[in-house]
Amino acid sequence: MVQFGQHVRNARLACGLTQADIAKRLKVSKGYISRLEGGKARPARSTVLRIAEICETDPVPLLILAGHLPEDVREILTQHPSEATTVLRETFRHDGSEEEEPTGLQAAVAEPRAIYQPVGAPYELVQGDCFEWMERREPNSIHAIVTDPPYGLKEYTAKEKTKLRNGRGGVWRIPPAIGGCLRRPLPRFTVLSNEEKQQLMEFFRQWGTLAFRVLVPGGHIFIATNPLLSQLVYMALIESGFEKRGEIIRLVQTLRGGDRPKNAHDEFKDVTVMPRSCWEPWGLFRKPCEGRVQDNLRKWKTGGLRRLSDDQPFCDVIRSSPTRSVEREIAPHPSLKPQAFMRQIVRAALPLGEGLVLDPFMGGGSTIAAAWAVGYASIGIESDPKFFAIAKEAVPRLAALVPNGETRKRQRNDSGSVQATLFG
Repeated sequence: MVQFGQHVRNARLACGLTQADIAKRLKVSKGYISRLEGGKARPARSTVLRIAEICETDPVPLLILAGHLPEDVREILTQHPSEATTVLRETFRHDGSEEEEPTGLQAAVAEPRAIYQPVGAPYELVQGDCFEWMERREPNSIHAIVTDPPYGLKEYTAKEKTKLRNGRGGVWRIPPAIGGCLRRPLPRFTVLSNEEKQQLMEFFRQWGTLAFRVLVPGGHIFIATNPLLSQLVYMALIESGFEKRGEIIRLVQTLRGGDRPKNAHDEFKDVTVMPRSCWEPWGLFRKPCEGRVQDNLRKWKTGGLRRLSDDQPFCDVIRSSPTRSVEREIAPHPSLKPQAFMRQIVRAALPLGEGLVLDPFMGGGSTIAAAWAVGYASIGIESDPKFFAIAKEAVPRLAALVPNGETRKRQRNDSGSVQATLFG
């Protein structure tokens, strides 16, 4: 990415443009362009192509340096894998020696790094970058997206994940206990700067554009958020073309918030810096339907949400306990959502019970397990190899759980259809 950044900077200067000029035309912050030129951010393919257009430069070198294969090169490698590999090896062999050096091009060809599809199971797990995957995916081929994405973005960088796994420091640092209750690691979103918030919006603009591409008309997105940052994500998805269809309120009391001022607990003992969190918002968005909802349902099997029963629709408030220890032991991911909740929203995502559910930020695999438990086909994507390994082992075990935490042989069921309601 350092080479990519230098190439962008040289192309920009050759055109007499400033970072602010590029940022304005891309509708991003100047800080984001600075990060690109410093090799500290990796842009999506669409962003690379737009930069090349603005700077009036050949997009192919930029695409390769950013880890994206040009379509014609990808086609050659796909149609002639053996011959192309041989030519590349002979061409780039170091000083004519027999030792074969790995190249950035070979690494790009290797994406996705792993695909796991157990025999007889209705799901596929992909280790790789979801932006890359959605760019290659056939348009109008996914029927719903249910996901809990990264929000600070920085909390899932290699540096911060190392601190998380070591149990100390960084964005994940929080008091170990309150009132005798052990706290689980949570990222502190209040530490984000205005520039980082702009980068967050740009991240979801790019992601939303790709999600819009792969979803069929009428397909829904259920996306986990938090009250501090949800507005940034919601606006980005609306700008990507989605209709906001409401929010699903997960009623769950956690140990986030409710603290007195740091290092001044006694002086301001009657003050709470933030309210204690008692709910979690999930944004609900829909790609516009083709014509009427009934027409869209007939053609694409999407456009609405699956009812709980003939006399009860799906509701937007769901009581939910925190994730149980038995599930965390199966899938030790810091953002794991409980099956009792996930099965309800995953089930609602396919109104006719038909189609394919995608979780592009799979984590520990809770969405994929929920889809299997309610009888849906699904695809999960995870870039982190350790989390990917956790999901591979965890999905069948999480899918076999019943709501009270006990296990049984996994079978197709409608356990997700029983939604706690506030009105009866």
